[in-house]
Amino acid sequence: MSEYTQIFRGTAFSSKSPKEIQVLEDYLFCINADGMIEKAVAPEHEGYQSLLNKYQGKENFHQLAAGQYFLPGFIDLHVHAPQWAQSGTALDIPLYDWLNTYTFPIESKFSDLNFAKEVYEDLVNTLLANGTTTTLYFATVHKEASLLLAKICAEKGQRGLVGKVVMDEPEQTPEFYRDLNTQTALADTEEFIIAVKELAKSTKQGVYPVVTPRFIPSCTDGALKGLGELAAKYDTHIQSHCSESDWAHGYVQERFNKNDAFALNEFGLLGDKAVMAHCNFLNDEDAELFATTGTAIGHCPISNAYFANSVLPVVHLHEKGVDIGLGTDVSGGFSPSLYDNARQTVMSSRMLEDGVDPNLSADKRGLPNSRVTINEAFYLATAGGGESLSLPIGRLQESYTWDVQIIDTKISSAKLPIFDANEDLNDIFQKIMYLVRPENIREVWVQGNKVHSR
Repeated sequence: MSEYTQIFRGTAFSSKSPKEIQVLEDYLFCINADGMIEKAVAPEHEGYQSLLNKYQGKENFHQLAAGQYFLPGFIDLHVHAPQWAQSGTALDIPLYDWLNTYTFPIESKFSDLNFAKEVYEDLVNTLLANGTTTTLYFATVHKEASLLLAKICAEKGQRGLVGKVVMDEPEQTPEFYRDLNTQTALADTEEFIIAVKELAKSTKQGVYPVVTPRFIPSCTDGALKGLGELAAKYDTHIQSHCSESDWAHGYVQERFNKNDAFALNEFGLLGDKAVMAHCNFLNDEDAELFATTGTAIGHCPISNAYFANSVLPVVHLHEKGVDIGLGTDVSGGFSPSLYDNARQTVMSSRMLEDGVDPNLSADKRGLPNSRVTINEAFYLATAGGGESLSLPIGRLQESYTWDVQIIDTKISSAKLPIFDANEDLNDIFQKIMYLVRPENIREVWVQGNKVHSR
């Protein structure tokens, strides 16, 4: 029998498919030294009892208490790390004004590394406490502060994919907050990529550099072309915003006479390791290009309600074969919780299906077959995020990382309404997804290491 670093025993929920939840009742999860699930053993499996006999009662054996469950760690595909400092403010003004009046001034302050350290440490702690084990981050234009965020992820045990933001287009960026010029933007990005790849060598859960043009309006053609070349040279992840709002979508059409998706593709910025935020205005040709290139969408439903001028048709895009995961978009989305965003995914989809204008008749009001279930929203927050990043994360099965949240439904300050000892486990899962607060998240593990506990 193999020697395992740790064994966990309890009931877990994981995605079988976008629509189906797998209930792994009273399983043993055998974790190796690399923090991977080497074996997942059901109670009826012949090796179950011998594993119990060998490990039960030992220090590396973890037994869940009654009312506790394993969920995969959540994967947040879109966080503006510096904007944590302004979360919950100024959400009532248009995107363009919001960026110029609030966001760019606060992001410019991250040239001060002490300020950056204070905000970034608090943000990473907050996300871990909310069950988020992997995050795809936009940092700022500052190379040093962006590298600091990667180091904080490495130290705190979160899997961080971090991008130094590029903004070099003088017309669309303020003088006080932009890259000096295209050449500097590209040189800083390359140095950042090399430094993060070096840091990754000593980081068990992984940190990754991400090529990050903020969005087409804030970048010159030269920067976009150079970033595509750097992504290819170093085989990095790529992130940007794509067809987010009426304004941004219209701007790109005017500048390039084509949609964001095709413009980004021509610069080499789509691909299997690319995640584009929002994408609310993708048409069918754009979606097919995403599916063909393997480009994923970071769906940010709370932020979309404030800034995107529409609802993302998740079901339609899934049918087109596009990978989709979930993002909070801190701080265009006020909440750092993917639970909140999973709930909003369901609500927004119901509004899309039913329509919102009561002056129209029911048959004209909505977009039929648009609703997303809570099972599908959970998939987006877990397995969908893993597929979007092309990493073995987001599922509790063999050959995936041991990234988990331990949920306690009985904690006195946030007890879930479960009054039947034999309540159906699928119903318990739904109650978890709709009602869990950070108090219920007792422990968080990333790559086999405990990174948060209450």
